[in-house]
Amino acid sequence: GVSMSGPTIFAIIYSSVTIWTAVYSRLILQRKLSMFQWMGVVTVFGGLTLTGLHSFQLGPQVFRGSCMIFVGSSIHALGYVVSELIMTRGKNRITVRANTAIQGLVACVALAFWQLFYTRPRFMKLIREPMKQAGTSRQQALFVFLAIAFANFIHALSFMYTLRHFPGGAVSAGVLKGLQAVLVFLTTSAVFCGTDAGGEEMCFNLAKLLSLVVVVGGSLIYGKATEVQSKQQFNQKAGYEIVPDA
Repeated sequence: GVSMSGPTIFAIIYSSVTIWTAVYSRLILQRKLSMFQWMGVVTVFGGLTLTGLHSFQLGPQVFRGSCMIFVGSSIHALGYVVSELIMTRGKNRITVRANTAIQGLVACVALAFWQLFYTRPRFMKLIREPMKQAGTSRQQALFVFLAIAFANFIHALSFMYTLRHFPGGAVSAGVLKGLQAVLVFLTTSAVFCGTDAGGEEMCFNLAKLLSLVVVVGGSLIYGKATEVQSKQQFNQKAGYEIVPDA
């Protein structure tokens, strides 16, 4: 999907995990969302709709890539909710570290099979020839690989911690993905737009700016609503009376 639509469109659509985590949390975890939380979710969806319309104008290939990212985001969001379920519910819940280790090992095995049966027979075409064209040495490639592995480790650990300890659980983790889209959007436009590696889908424009503003606005609405809801639930459990602001 990202190879067809570009990283900026990918970053914006990928933040749709906010919507899917809210829906799956309601269906699986029976978590109730307030009206303002749903407003934030719907606002994010509106921003994603603008992105989808813009990607359609860029051509059928970009649009197909956008649809693939949207479906992938839904499946990824389901993983958020299932992870929260097995870490916070029931007697046999597991720790953050155990969940991170199990998912990492499963992904590692799956990737190893892919490399063995798909990449290895096509090693020259997929790896060696592009490396020669780019002038990349084996040491440089190894450094990049290790850097990505370390970044993924930090990402996974912080993500699981968010699911277990951050107010809102899986839905809050989804909202943070929307904020991640901002950084990817700005960095990609600054680095790749106008270069040989970047096409029109890499560049900053008014349509993407509008989509980004709407997505971030929805994220902020949801974040504030979650904060208010958490305070109300704490006060109710503690037996305090909720007094409206003067």
